[in-house]
Amino acid sequence: MLSRKMKIAALCALVIIVMAFAMPAGAQSRREIKIPDVPGYRVLKFDLHMHTVFSDGKVWPTIRVQEAWREGLDGISITDHIEYVPFKKDIPVNYNRPYEIALPEAEKLGILLIRGAEITREMPPGHINALFLEDVDKLNTEKWDDAVKAAFDQKAFIFWNHPGWKGQQPDGKSRWYDEHTIMLEKGWMHGIEMVNEFEYYADAHQWSLEKIRTMVGNSDVHDPIAMAYDPVKGEHRPLTLILAKEKTLESVKEALFAGRTVVYWKNDLMGKAEHLSPIFNQSVAIEKTTVEIKPKGRAYFQIRNISEIEYELELAGSVADFDAPKTLTIPAERTVVFYLRSLKEDAKGQVKPDLPYVVKNLKTAPDAGLPVTFPVTVNFIAAE
Repeated sequence: MLSRKMKIAALCALVIIVMAFAMPAGAQSRREIKIPDVPGYRVLKFDLHMHTVFSDGKVWPTIRVQEAWREGLDGISITDHIEYVPFKKDIPVNYNRPYEIALPEAEKLGILLIRGAEITREMPPGHINALFLEDVDKLNTEKWDDAVKAAFDQKAFIFWNHPGWKGQQPDGKSRWYDEHTIMLEKGWMHGIEMVNEFEYYADAHQWSLEKIRTMVGNSDVHDPIAMAYDPVKGEHRPLTLILAKEKTLESVKEALFAGRTVVYWKNDLMGKAEHLSPIFNQSVAIEKTTVEIKPKGRAYFQIRNISEIEYELELAGSVADFDAPKTLTIPAERTVVFYLRSLKEDAKGQVKPDLPYVVKNLKTAPDAGLPVTFPVTVNFIAAE
């Protein structure tokens, strides 16, 4: 017969074994999002819109931090609803509490945590996120404009959420209302969410080019993140890439107000050309730009992609005296070979053709890709 102490020891050992097997595989491992930094800036990966049980989410605030760390994010903002708290019979209403609970975990894991909230009103003006708040309680007002002004008075970064959300626009069409003009004229709208969860709003993308400085794209996640996106299938949440001078909250805030952002959704990057170009240039490079060929011969180039984006290119026009691929795919974290064929029988000397392409999944506007040029040098040698 086992003694009481031996039984207790055996039980403890069993509990430890069960807990070890119950712990999700990779729970303590972090994947890195492979999008390189650019000259002068860190490319920080943020999700600026999510929920916890303190509004209508399904997880505790610390879980949001842990999810972000495992997925390779640099920072998040928990933006629980102010006006919609369906679990208030179970959890006391305390608008600042999600941030307070999550902050120690964020500091432990090196995740930048922004105090935020979602002003949740009927359309117009709809739902509005406010970031870098000092006190969320002050946004709990009767009138929507008083709530937004309370955020503005705290020097918050304010953006309009999911303008085409079918919960408020049944036809899925984004509409600009007088209330949004008022917000813009008063300086109360600094950004617009052109991607939310699985939806992309082309009108919002265009407004971000014409009216509003900063583009953002976020998950608006309510369930555990793993229930929405399957990394085994290559899925990831929408992200706002922030080009910040340093990995600090002060630098992130400065970059958001300056409009230095790119939206990363599925396999697309969307933003201004001045921000997309350096990301592409830091991701993609031709291994050897100078080659020797005979007239009417072919030159082969190797092009390397160190990012996790699969770039999809299309030839823009033609290359004088050469034949080049009409389309070119550069897979994520791979090197590919492409050719350039001379069309002249009497070609000689040195030629430096610029190869003009458009990167279709780097979108500078709803229907416009990013123009890029590959400069190469071809030295012709005499045919035997």
